[in-house]
Amino acid sequence: MNRPNISVEGSVRVDLLGGTLDLNPINLILPNVVTLNLATSLKAKVQVSSLDYDGVEIHSLDYNTVDKFKHTDFSEENLQKGLFKNLTFVAHILNLFNLTRGVKIILESGSPPGAGLGGSSAMGVTCFSAFAKYTGQSFDRVEAISKVNSLEARILDCGPAGYQDYYPALFGGVLALHPKPGSVIVEQLYSEELKQNLESHISLVYSGETRLSGINNWEVYKGFFNKDPLVRAGLGEIARLSHKACEAIKSKNYQELFKLIALEGEERRKLFPGILTPNMNQLLIDLKQANSKNQLGMKICGAGGGGCFLLTHGPEDFNYINQLLEKFNMKRLPFIVERPLQGSI
Repeated sequence: MNRPNISVEGSVRVDLLGGTLDLNPINLILPNVVTLNLATSLKAKVQVSSLDYDGVEIHSLDYNTVDKFKHTDFSEENLQKGLFKNLTFVAHILNLFNLTRGVKIILESGSPPGAGLGGSSAMGVTCFSAFAKYTGQSFDRVEAISKVNSLEARILDCGPAGYQDYYPALFGGVLALHPKPGSVIVEQLYSEELKQNLESHISLVYSGETRLSGINNWEVYKGFFNKDPLVRAGLGEIARLSHKACEAIKSKNYQELFKLIALEGEERRKLFPGILTPNMNQLLIDLKQANSKNQLGMKICGAGGGGCFLLTHGPEDFNYINQLLEKFNMKRLPFIVERPLQGSI
């Protein structure tokens, strides 16, 4: 059956504060937990169209590959043993929709690999929404996040997967995620004033060094439940800073917000040994030496460290930041803060 072609996009997120706190049940044990992030103009993109083939053809623009899988390839055994390789996550979601024949998929992640921007999670929920639209199924954002989060945790196989990465792709804007037993309350904090301040006071930088933060997250998760006092204190401090940052946004105290983002970055470096590569560490040393106005700071993206990081600065510091990045052969990733999305995609 031929269906109309479908094209769906979903924002990759930038985590501001409160990563790692989005792990069950840490999020319910620590007080005043909130995770803050924003939806960027960096987009995961999924195109779905009909194909005269008894299987699925998947084009990855990131890997510059075309892979074909027969309908019979989508067995539980093949899904578990790695037949689909880099496309395992997508294959699981296709299988969830029983969309395993007569379809062509074109994928583009919108994020460098291992960047710490939740690119795979954004791709997962964007695939889910695209497949739901293509098959004519009703689509609920919260249900989609729950299902995709469960699949990703299963595939990663290193403990629970945090939930924050999925929300910006489906909700947009600037989000405060408040955990409750069995649910997450999504508070939309977006305003034009906040958008302008964020875009003028933070730079998103790609170091060129890929990192997998999920493994680091698992070590902290184990430390928390082994009652390691340093881990408990560190996550407690991150929770305190995140809560204060949420209040700073609501009171429009944006200078306090950027100070808190940098402080959360400092706390995260204590909690995750090795979160900084040697290049990142040297850049931070240079940054601190130039920090005469106490407004320059660094926050690694990804709960346990990715290839991207945020620099907090004043609008007048862009030239200095550009010179610093050129010195370390790193690249700014320009983005805008996306407006909130209304209803379901």
